[in-house]
Amino acid sequence: MKNKHIAIAALVWLLSPVATAETNEAEIQYLLESIGQSQCAFIRNGKTHGAAEAESHLRMKYRNGKFWVDDAEQFIERIASKSSWSKKPYYIDCPDTASEPAGEWLSKKLTALRKKI
Repeated sequence: MKNKHIAIAALVWLLSPVATAETNEAEIQYLLESIGQSQCAFIRNGKTHGAAEAESHLRMKYRNGKFWVDDAEQFIERIASKSSWSKKPYYIDCPDTASEPAGEWLSKKLTALRKKI
């Protein structure tokens, strides 16, 4: 009986990183889709881009910089909040709301997602 419990604990321990990685990836994909499906403008380096273009740009950055990201918070901080070239922050400008830094907008989306789960 004791060996059975040890085996189950070991299996849970081994599978835990897989589940965590899947959850992290799902959260990042949710954030990317949230940008693309929004009616918001994305301001990058002083130029305004549509939601679909913003999602595409951030997907490209994520593909190229995935090794720097372990979770959704790091995605927001390291990929989706500012230009990697100019270091200027990105902004999200949604209808009927004030423009806000993309990192703040994405963090709110992530918090709302986690409250649903």
